[in-house]
Amino acid sequence: MKDQVQKKYELLQNDTIQQNGKTLYRIKALISFGDIKAGKLGGYIEKEENLSHEGNAWVSDNAKVFGNARVYGNAEVFGNARVYGKARVYDNARVYDDAEVFGIAEVYGIAEVCENAIVYDNARVYGNAEVFGNARVYGKARVYDYAIVCDTAEVFGNARVYGKARVYDYAIVCDTAEVFGKARVYDYAIVCDTAEVFGNARVYGKARVYDYAIVCDTAEVFGKARVYGKARVYDYAIVCDTAEVFGNARVCGKAKVFGNARVCDTALVCRSDFICKNAFISKESDVFSASYVGRENGVLTVYKTENELYATRGCFVGPVEEFLQQSAKVHDEKTHREYQLLIEVARSRILK
Repeated sequence: MKDQVQKKYELLQNDTIQQNGKTLYRIKALISFGDIKAGKLGGYIEKEENLSHEGNAWVSDNAKVFGNARVYGNAEVFGNARVYGKARVYDNARVYDDAEVFGIAEVYGIAEVCENAIVYDNARVYGNAEVFGNARVYGKARVYDYAIVCDTAEVFGNARVYGKARVYDYAIVCDTAEVFGKARVYDYAIVCDTAEVFGNARVYGKARVYDYAIVCDTAEVFGKARVYGKARVYDYAIVCDTAEVFGNARVCGKAKVFGNARVCDTALVCRSDFICKNAFISKESDVFSASYVGRENGVLTVYKTENELYATRGCFVGPVEEFLQQSAKVHDEKTHREYQLLIEVARSRILK
């Protein structure tokens, strides 16, 4: 016969409150356990099934646990927190301040949910994860390892945020998207569908990463940029402003795609390419780049637009004809001739 568990608290019949149409009773410790001394008053629960008599689990302050919710193990619920529905808080997890956990959500491991955060539906927060501020984690979302979701961020659907990733400000991660490693998603950015953001990547501003796109390594996507389809942005690459990278395109190295540029299909933009105004790049040969050119040993990039070829060099961005006109005015004959030859090579490769 299994030994009967000693009761560690009692329900005070003369100290009750009403919550969602239910009567909740303040609890009082009958024995000393953990950091709780016998006689200490706790928070409110509806019934003994809400708080295990085993372990050091406790509900304190004005916290409330009711419905079919359970708190057990060494978990703590305190402050003005509420745990209800069929939610579970266990292991060494803590739910406090004005946080709420409900539905069939679970918080466990050493996870913390606090401030005004809400975890609900079938969501899970575990490991050493933290959810705080006004953040929301719901649906079948998972936040775990050392991940942090805070401020007014939302993680929902079947999304995963893990590793040491952070999602904050007003950012959204949803559907089956994953954010992990040391990645950051913030401001008003959205990562959705089956997209992945990982490594030390950053997605912010009002940027969108969706479909099957991947942003990783130390890449950054910001402004109102869009990365979608099966596109990949990696290494130290930057995609910003209203630029779009999509299809099977890849942007890597120290490349920067900005302005209203569009990189698509099977295009590869890499090294130190600068792709910006009016760009429309659909294959690898639509871009020509030369390093260590001119008196400053800089980078000359020539790329295709829908109607002509553009060049970027230093502060100049515009048609190659205008670039050569400017070069003739400001450069010596040797440097100007170097640019002429490079533009000829670029034309032959891009327009072949």
